[in-house]
This record gives sequence, C-alpha cells and structure tokens, in this order.
Amino acid sequence: MTLLQGKLADRAGWSAVGECPIEKTMAAVGTKSAMLIMREAYYGTTRFDDFARRVGITKAATSARLAELVDLGLLTRRPYREPGQRSRDEYVLTDAGIDFMPVIWAMFQWGRRHLPGGNRLGLTHLGCGAEADVEIRCAKGHPVPPDQLGMRLVRSP
Repeated sequence: MTLLQGKLADRAGWSAVGECPIEKTMAAVGTKSAMLIMREAYYGTTRFDDFARRVGITKAATSARLAELVDLGLLTRRPYREPGQRSRDEYVLTDAGIDFMPVIWAMFQWGRRHLPGGNRLGLTHLGCGAEADVEIRCAKGHPVPPDQLGMRLVRSP
C-alpha cells in the first residue's frame, strides 16, 4: 500500500479526481489500441500500414490513434519517400515516448507473471544477457518496495 503523506493523509479532505497523473495518463493513452501502437513503436514499427496490421485495427482507428499519440507528443511524424511513390509519413518515438516505455514494460511484466500463457516472452538486458525487470527506485538509486512507497504534494516551480 502507498502511504499518503501530509495533507494527502486525510482522504476525506481532498479528491484525486481531475488531479491524479494516473487519471490524466489513462485519459490520454488508455485505449488498448494506443497502448499496442506504443508497443509496436518500441519494437521498431514506423509505417502506418504496419501499425494497422500488427495491432489488428482498422485504418481509420490507426489514423485516429496515431494522430492522438502525435498530439500528445509520444510520437512524431517524419516524412519518407519510397522510389517512385508519393511522400508519406512514418511515426517515430519522441523523448516523451521513450519516457513512457516503462509503463508498457511494467504491463508486459505483470501480464507475464499473472496471466495464463504470458510467460513465453521475457525482457533481457542486451549488455549481459540477464533477465530485466521494471522496478521503482528512489533518486538515490535504492529499490523501493510497495510498502515503502509514499505520495506527497509537490510544490510547483
């Protein structure tokens, strides 16, 4: 359980509705197709038709999700042109999209551990070959287990 600190400890005195980063993130990218498009972007997919085929959604849905992810700043359009073809856009991860990566891999890790048949794939550290995990660490580098995680109000700069 996450320990709420300071003013947040009085659960009757405040509401997270409209203020919670989880709520805002889910409102932005909380569809299955958006998450799967992000997964595919991490796997190296860049072309519109490849996203549609690999995610298994219509071209209209692909267009809508890609536009949303571009508007959110997770993907950016980059023009390309095949010889003899018209110019088209491919979609590549931005820095914000790369920062979103642990969310996708945490979901991957959870599914692998807790859903039937989910353990056929694993994350690997390419540098040494060891299994890789998503975890929470503090700014000093310590692993933070769930019973040591707190939440507090942060002053705006």
